[in-house]
This record gives sequence, C-alpha cells and structure tokens, in this order.
Amino acid sequence: MDYKNAGVDIEAGYRSVELMKEHIAKTMRQEVLTNIGGFSGAFSMSAWKDMEKPTLVSGTDGVGTKLKLAFLMDKHDTVGIDCVAMCVNDIACAGGEPLFFLDYIACGKNYPEKIAAIVSGVAEGCIQAGAALIGGETAEMPGFYPLDEYDLAGFAVGVVDEKNLITGADIQAGDTLIGIASSGVHSNGFSLVRKVFEMTQESLRTYYDELGTTLGDALLKPTKIYVKALRSVKEANITVKGCSHITGGGFYENIPRMLPEGTRAVIQKDAYPIPPIFRLIQKNGQIEENMMYNTYNMGLGMVLTVAKEDAGRTLDAIQAAGEMAYIVGTVEKGDKGVTVC
Repeated sequence: MDYKNAGVDIEAGYRSVELMKEHIAKTMRQEVLTNIGGFSGAFSMSAWKDMEKPTLVSGTDGVGTKLKLAFLMDKHDTVGIDCVAMCVNDIACAGGEPLFFLDYIACGKNYPEKIAAIVSGVAEGCIQAGAALIGGETAEMPGFYPLDEYDLAGFAVGVVDEKNLITGADIQAGDTLIGIASSGVHSNGFSLVRKVFEMTQESLRTYYDELGTTLGDALLKPTKIYVKALRSVKEANITVKGCSHITGGGFYENIPRMLPEGTRAVIQKDAYPIPPIFRLIQKNGQIEENMMYNTYNMGLGMVLTVAKEDAGRTLDAIQAAGEMAYIVGTVEKGDKGVTVC
C-alpha cells in the first residue's frame, strides 16, 4: 500500500504545478519576491511607503454551486475568473488596489490538465484586476469529493491610503446612485438557478433566441471585474462616497451596507436594461419580482454613490474603462434601506 493506491497522486500534483506556471507567469508584478513552488509568497510593500497611512484591505470568497455547471459542461477555464472577481471586487469596493491573490483548489482526483485550466482562469482574473497570483494550494482529497469534482476558493490582499477608504459615512440625501452593468448572473444565486432549470447537458446546451447563446454559456459567463472601472473614477478625481458589490442577497442586502443611518437608496428599475437571463429565470421559475431583486444582481454588479454634480463625469470615467454605467437612482432621507420602484 502506498499514497497513490490510497487515492493521492503526488506525481500528478507536480505535473499540475508545471502546467500552471505559464499562466501564473502572466500575472507577475515587479513587487513579487518569490517564485511559484515555495512555501509562501512574498510581496514588497516599498512602493507604498509614501502613503500617509497605508492600509491593507482583504477579501476571500469562492465560486459556489456555479461549479456544478462547469462540471456538467466540462468547461473549467472561466470559473477562476469568478473566484478572483468575488474577492477583488470587494477590495475595489473599499477603494483599494488589489495587489496579490492566492487560490485553493480541493479535488477528488488531480487531473493536471483540468487543474491547469482552472488556474488559467484564475490567472486571467488576476490580469484583469492587476493582481499577482503569488501562491495557492491544490489538495487531492479522495473520499471527500467525487473524483470528477472540485471546489475553488481564493483570497486577495489590496492596499489603500486610509484617507481614501470608501466607507459611506459622507453619503447624504440628494446624492446620485450609479450602477455598473453586470455580465449576467455572476456567482450568486445558483442554488436557485439549479432548481429552475434541469441540470443536464441537454438542457444547458439548449439555444435560446432571447439569450443569443445556449443556456449553459449564458449562466457560465464569468463575473465582471470592476477594478479598472473604479480606478478610472479615482483617476478622474471623483470622490466615491459609497460602493456596494451586488452579490448574494441582491439589492436588498447589499445596497444598504454602504448607507449611513437616516438615508435610503431609491433605485429606478427601468433606468437600465435588465439582461434577458434574469427574465428567463423569473419566468421559468415563477419567481416573484421582489425575490429576484433579493437574490440576483439584476444587471448591476456594482452600485456607487457620488455627489449629484459628479454623476456625468462618473459615467464618462466608467465608460472610458470599457464598462457600461447608468444613473439608476438617488439617495433620500428615511429609514436605512433600499426601495426598488
């Protein structure tokens, strides 16, 4: 008896590392001080020594049950983008610049080519965020995960000068709400999606005219990364008073998280186009509209609060970064919360 007969293939682990190195190399920043394969990753902070109060911000998350679709479609090169996005968007939401990322893959069996495909997506997400992929872990866990399944999670660290932290403390009635378009469902609400649609290869390969693609491709579309858009707003010398990353819990849980007491966000649901995937989910699942806004991003992956006079310049800055943005509402006095009307 040996470790391989017990279900853990150390040689496959070595091959996985070799295959992923070319993807990881594309994410490197000059501050990275270590090579892949060490016990830890080192990152120099000397470039930020002139900040008044350099402050680290961090985020950690996973992809969730969206992975079940990747298993069924045998497509593993985009879920890594989702993993990075869920972490770095939270950092950007606080005003931070993502610096580096680490991933964790746990699998029933290490198939090196599949692991490399997953990491290629992680690397692409890091490239989009400007973060270095400086380390990670691939754990082969036979008997814990099915042989053809895995879980994927990550952790990111960023930096911001304390004075530039986005806290929401200065939000007041009369401020404008700016929504940045999502790419679709992103990485939340898939437990409900999997109840609405039959989770088979045939179902996921079904083409829908209203989607312009197959159901599976529409659902597996990776989460938008908003780091460049937020950086563009900052470089335009616009103060973002508050920022909400619309993840699990949709509008009703996430938007109030940026608001101070005594203020209420009022969102005009007709102020921007809602992607057809959400209409299809609602129709097929016979889901009440309130529940849709309480579960999904409904086409807005990020909502910013800016002064009314900065609204136009904010739209211009976001669009200059390649994203679509809309004025979607205002802040009013009232009980802390959100009204969608």
